[in-house]
Amino acid sequence: MHIPPGGGPPPHRHDFEETFILLEGEIEATFRGKRSTVRAGDTVNIPANAPHQFQNVSTSQVRMLCICSPAGQEKLFIEVGVPVATRTTPPPKLNEDAQAAFIEKVKALAPKYRTELLREA
Repeated sequence: MHIPPGGGPPPHRHDFEETFILLEGEIEATFRGKRSTVRAGDTVNIPANAPHQFQNVSTSQVRMLCICSPAGQEKLFIEVGVPVATRTTPPPKLNEDAQAAFIEKVKALAPKYRTELLREA
């Protein structure tokens, strides 16, 4: 996953386990009410149904692996993600209209992929 500066999901939960392995950059993650900084080389495990969120609060992109168990969430990422040329290509900058459309698409698709958004994005 590529997370542009300012990017990241709103508070949410889902019925599968999720693990993040940061490859580049850092994010601010909130899990079980505790906010922490997660840096390249760190791993975060989120149990099923645990409310969580993360955000890239830096001025540089973040690259991370996201592993979901059981599998299936990758289909949401394929459906809502913005394709890039290679695995290291930075994400494109979205204008205000494109960003709003992206958020609406995520809101519409979240239930299909067993994800509950816990507040408005």
